[in-house]
Amino acid sequence: MKHFEIRDKFRKFFESKNHKWVESSSLLPNDPSVLFTTAGMQQFKPYYVGAADPMKDFGSLNTASIQKSIRTSDIDEVGDDTHDTFFEMLGNFSFGGYFKKEAITWAHEFITKELGLPISYATVFKGSEVVLKDEESKEIWKSLGVTDIREEGMDDVFWGPTGSSGPCGPTTEIYCRNANGQDVEVWNIVFNEFFCDVSREDLLAGKANLQPLPTKGIDTGMGLERLAMIAQKKTNIFETDLFNPIMDTLADVSDLRKKRIITDHVRASTFLISDGVRPSNKDQGYILRRLLRRAIVHLTAMSEFSFTPFQKVIDEYKSIYPNLESSVIEPVVQEEEAKFSKTIRQGLKELEKLETIDASSAFKLYESYGLPYETLKELGGEKAKELTREAFDEKFKEHQEKSRAGAEKKFGGHGLILDTGELKASTPEEMEKVIKLHTATHLLHASLRKVLGEEVHQAGSDITAERLRFDFTFPRKLTPEEISRVEELVNGAIEKDYAVTKEEMPYEEAVKTGALSFFKLKYPPVVNVYSVGDPSKAEDTFSKELCGGPHVEHTGTIGSFKIAKEEAVSAGVRRIRAITN
Repeated sequence: MKHFEIRDKFRKFFESKNHKWVESSSLLPNDPSVLFTTAGMQQFKPYYVGAADPMKDFGSLNTASIQKSIRTSDIDEVGDDTHDTFFEMLGNFSFGGYFKKEAITWAHEFITKELGLPISYATVFKGSEVVLKDEESKEIWKSLGVTDIREEGMDDVFWGPTGSSGPCGPTTEIYCRNANGQDVEVWNIVFNEFFCDVSREDLLAGKANLQPLPTKGIDTGMGLERLAMIAQKKTNIFETDLFNPIMDTLADVSDLRKKRIITDHVRASTFLISDGVRPSNKDQGYILRRLLRRAIVHLTAMSEFSFTPFQKVIDEYKSIYPNLESSVIEPVVQEEEAKFSKTIRQGLKELEKLETIDASSAFKLYESYGLPYETLKELGGEKAKELTREAFDEKFKEHQEKSRAGAEKKFGGHGLILDTGELKASTPEEMEKVIKLHTATHLLHASLRKVLGEEVHQAGSDITAERLRFDFTFPRKLTPEEISRVEELVNGAIEKDYAVTKEEMPYEEAVKTGALSFFKLKYPPVVNVYSVGDPSKAEDTFSKELCGGPHVEHTGTIGSFKIAKEEAVSAGVRRIRAITN
């Protein structure tokens, strides 16, 4: 059973159960508490907590999707039988439409009837001091003929938020057997009954204050890679048709571990680039650089560097994800390879001078030549045998804190430094660029509404020193003429050198004045309203929004504005990437 067939069966099955199909969202999430989209439920998080209306957005209380995901905690482990960084998560979701009985029954039907796979056993929550044992799920499994039902604790079958807070609840898991005779978890069904005000780590440490959700929800996740391994009767995920075509391009690489590392990292890098990530030394760009450079090291160790494995990823997935464009991805990969080849030669000269490579010397090599931890560890050999990821990351953290302290001193303690939400910068120089881009998002939002109509609302944003990313509600692709008109309006506002002013007022009053807000956020009683133009004259106000700031004082300092890309994010949501000069 090829992965294309599994995808098709999953979609048709849940559409037959009255689920609205929703396309995968970007790997870059709207949720500022995480770097990447790590689970299928992330794009649906607002619907579980009542911050958004599923009937309005989807015409249904039930949805299903296959979500692109990235998890980076186990990058160093990639190369064995099980670990990978990029994966796809099949999921069905409900926001008050159904609960345990339907979720378990449909999961059982899909696995055993649609795919024809036997279930080895299921797990259920055994209860804790604060949450009762899940007897209901246990009885449902029994009624379906599953006799091996195992009770597990909160650390195994109680799901917590993917970020700093969010929906949570007990889960039930489905295990199936692979070709090795090992039982593998393939599907996790989460019963979202509570709101958790802390991260999963703090939840397990007993620090959470669980509050019942007004509407109970279903959140499921089934990794396509594991499911394909079971359905295709393979012993590990790298033997499936999700990985094998890419591995077949690596005939010159004889070491199986290295071949798996290249395959995984090439897959992940290709998808990250297609979603707008570019190599850098911070945030998502830092992860992409780590993945790319580790793959490049192994690719060039045996022969000349080749784009072939990247192209194979594009060829295999293009029919599913149309934004995988060779013309976009290849230049980024080739530029990074060219930079890194030069870096390797320079860095190796410095590395050869060292007798040992500890965390301090490793970070100096990283800071001076961009050599990531993995490269230093692998090229350093015996010299780097004592170097650990933990020690290297600690040096990296110290560097970030120094940059943050310097920027806070210059910018009055805003603290908008490196992965703090919408704005991301790691130096004072980057902060100046970020502030200009932040104000440009206000001009962009206003211009989109002037061109496309008042149905346009902000759906998320992410700003780094290199670019702004702005998500907005709109049902279709913009025409070239519309994009050109939006650019003209933004640049016109910049050329007029409008004043940017801030007013503090009650939230209700701000809304009455026509100030725009981010519809998924809940605002405090008193808010800041930033206006571009003359706030005392409505007809002379170009933009007016609720915002935390900071902003430029006059739009003329922003420079010229250019839209680099416009694309779909999910159903009814578009994304613009733009730059300023």
